[in-house]
Amino acid sequence: MKQYIEKYLDYLKYEKKLSNNTYLSYYYNLKQFDMYFEKKDLLKLSTDEIRDFLYQDKITAKTRAHYLTVINSFYNYLIDNNYLTINPTQTIKLPKLEKKLPEYLTIEEVDRILNIIPTKPIDYRNIAMLETIYASGLRVSELVDLKLSNIEFDECILRIYGKGNKERIVPINDSSRKALELYINDYRGYLLKSKDSDYVFINNFGNKISRQGFFKILKKVCNENGINKHVSPHTLRHSFATHLLNNGADLRVIQELLGHSNLTTTQIYSHLSNEKLKEDYQNHPRNKMED
Repeated sequence: MKQYIEKYLDYLKYEKKLSNNTYLSYYYNLKQFDMYFEKKDLLKLSTDEIRDFLYQDKITAKTRAHYLTVINSFYNYLIDNNYLTINPTQTIKLPKLEKKLPEYLTIEEVDRILNIIPTKPIDYRNIAMLETIYASGLRVSELVDLKLSNIEFDECILRIYGKGNKERIVPINDSSRKALELYINDYRGYLLKSKDSDYVFINNFGNKISRQGFFKILKKVCNENGINKHVSPHTLRHSFATHLLNNGADLRVIQELLGHSNLTTTQIYSHLSNEKLKEDYQNHPRNKMED
């Protein structure tokens, strides 16, 4: 990759300290950008050339918006470091993406997912994982990165280190606390075998469970319990927030629990709640009466 991109990536990694997943997405986007222009000087690209790259047929609107964010940030870095004077992307405007409301599960569907009959150590681990991610609204990365030292059973809280390594305190309910205690005290050792680890959730090889590993477990549990929706780990996070809001929780409390830095990110759940309100109103007996 060209030297300017390499310098920018070093800046993101060592100075901005982006999370590994965010860093890799920037790396991939800039690699594609670099390959597209081959031997051209990135400092001399015109706005039209960059627009041609963004509007390739194979690039979706969502990916296009992400590319523009990354490329715009790259050129701003070049300007800040006196490699360039004008950002060629500054006049490129993309249409606003239609915001899709996140899908969530009903309380009855969550109950079905959590209703695992344990017969072996991994079942107790799976129950503890599912109870914890739903009861505390964790991101999947926060779940798999959870360490024993992050759990305070006496206080019924988790110390979570989310995006930007920011710490937040998240409560756990009785159900998830009991599931965690049972798994950690009686079954985690079977999975660790002879290995040692600070991570709470361990796979069959004695290592920290991966995000992909958790997704496969969730998919299997949903299939076994007749949940036909597309359920991702984030669906459980959406369900946590939606169920809290529907039961009267304050939006700012939900923001704090989810670890959102901006309230506008959390406000999408108020839209979900409004959709449910409209749906329930349609079932009002007076609403079905004819004039």
